[in-house]
Amino acid sequence: MEINQEILTINTVAQILRCSKAHVAHALHGKVAGIPRLTHVSMGRRKLIRKEWLNQWLEANKNR
Repeated sequence: MEINQEILTINTVAQILRCSKAHVAHALHGKVAGIPRLTHVSMGRRKLIRKEWLNQWLEANKNR
C-alpha cells in the first residue's frame, strides 16, 4: 500500500512547523493573530492539509 506524502495530518504539519498540534488547529481556524487561515479539508473531525497548500501558506506569510 502506497502512502500519499502529499496529504498531511495536523500531527505531521506540527512536526514540520515544530509547534504543537493545538497551534496548528488554531491556524486552521484563523485564530492566530495576523496570520490567515491555513487551507484544509475536513473529513469529520479529521483535518487534512495538502503539502502544496502548506508551502503556499508558508511562502505567503514569511517575514521579509
